[in-house]
Amino acid sequence: MRALRPGLALLAAVEVVLGLWTLLFPASFYADVPTVDATPPFSEHLFRDFGGASLGLAVVLTAAAVWTERRLVVVALVAYLAFSVPHLGFHLGHLHGLSGTTAMVLVVVLAGSVLLPLALLVVALRHPPSLSPSPRLDREGA
Repeated sequence: MRALRPGLALLAAVEVVLGLWTLLFPASFYADVPTVDATPPFSEHLFRDFGGASLGLAVVLTAAAVWTERRLVVVALVAYLAFSVPHLGFHLGHLHGLSGTTAMVLVVVLAGSVLLPLALLVVALRHPPSLSPSPRLDREGA
């Protein structure tokens, strides 16, 4: 249970970094991240859209880390897995042309991007629906 909040925060932080990088500097992301340029051509539009989507996912993951309510946590993790599982699958099928070390690092990192949210999902589903007290809205102060 203690790992839930930090795990969600880590996933959110990764999405913020990737989102800002691809949204603000799409050509740099394409040129500087190993294996990204292996499937040309570069599309600024696609990379900026991906950056925005990554930031949207970061918002949901951050909300889940702050308000660890089970439904929100489960939705955030399933949304993350909806990207990370096919992403891992794609790269597993496209390792040709990579050095052994690059391929190994890539597979380990991408497998971690699936295993961590899966482990967090198991933790979330094993606990009561409200994992932490929900913040109350102060109607008088609003």
